[in-house]
Amino acid sequence: MLIAFTGIVSLPASAADIKPGARTGVLQGALYRIDIPENWNGGLVMVMHGYQPVGGRITTPMTAADATPVFLKQGYAVAQSQYASQGWAVADAIADTERLREYFVHTIAQPTRTYIYGFSLGGLEVAASIERYPHAYNGALITCGATLSTTEFVSRVVVTPLLAFDTLIPGVLPDLAAPGSPPVVPRDVFAKALQAHPVQAALLEKRLQETADTLPGELWLYYFALREMEQRAGGLPLDNRQTVYHGFGDDNAFNRKVHRYAGSPAAIAYAQRNVTLTGQIDIPLVMQWNVFDPTIPGRFHDIYPEQVRAAGHGKLLTILAPVGQTHCNFTDAQTDEAFEALLRKTGVGG
Repeated sequence: MLIAFTGIVSLPASAADIKPGARTGVLQGALYRIDIPENWNGGLVMVMHGYQPVGGRITTPMTAADATPVFLKQGYAVAQSQYASQGWAVADAIADTERLREYFVHTIAQPTRTYIYGFSLGGLEVAASIERYPHAYNGALITCGATLSTTEFVSRVVVTPLLAFDTLIPGVLPDLAAPGSPPVVPRDVFAKALQAHPVQAALLEKRLQETADTLPGELWLYYFALREMEQRAGGLPLDNRQTVYHGFGDDNAFNRKVHRYAGSPAAIAYAQRNVTLTGQIDIPLVMQWNVFDPTIPGRFHDIYPEQVRAAGHGKLLTILAPVGQTHCNFTDAQTDEAFEALLRKTGVGG
């Protein structure tokens, strides 16, 4: 992708010539923030944030991600985009982050080293970015990442729990593919239905690696995200007519009862474009998850690492031991340790 910038820019001679502090603005409809630390070491970390529901509050000027001080303390500049849209903004995230990286190069300086960090949905976007722009980065860090291709994420992470809930506790959810279905099913609706069906609730909790406290909120989130994704893609990006489900009680009975959807071919194609991961990476990648993550449960954590290994790039991959509880719950010290691991992997003394 070539991005043109108008005007003549005179770049400073060295990192020492660049004024520290925050720079904020808008690039093609996306808020951005660039932070330059005191005693900048010339390096840059691009940050990709997680899923933000459509309509969520956006602060102007853009506020920094929680991990930003970790990188600044190490002497790295940090640049991050708010993206031009919210929700399943994968396409915008990739394009807006690359645009911001090039903007940094053209208006501030060419970094000595450039890293990219993403958390939650930002993990998928980081994986896609390093596959798409292999020469832009020296290394990547993904924490609590939703690192599955979009079609697989829709099918396995989002829709399977909803279909299982609907099959075991019917009459609560609307048609997932109907344009007129509501955009939200309140968390309390899920909670009350689960409480009224304790046997089915226990089965769902075990199979989905959830707890009684986390399951209602995750079902609410999955339904909300699916409806937003359908609106973006122009239909249901899933065809489960041939899918065989396992682990929800009697497999034969479940597969007879589960709702089958043909999906929208155009929506499925949209999901494949935005994006399908291949595991083809050319730079070191460090990944870490939380011990218990109700949003991206442990059964999904090894999917992208296996893709990377299958593509022949396992030597570039480092998987750190999981730490912390709940989704994306890392202390600054833990993030710093993960970043240090990446620096060592790229030959930089942390």
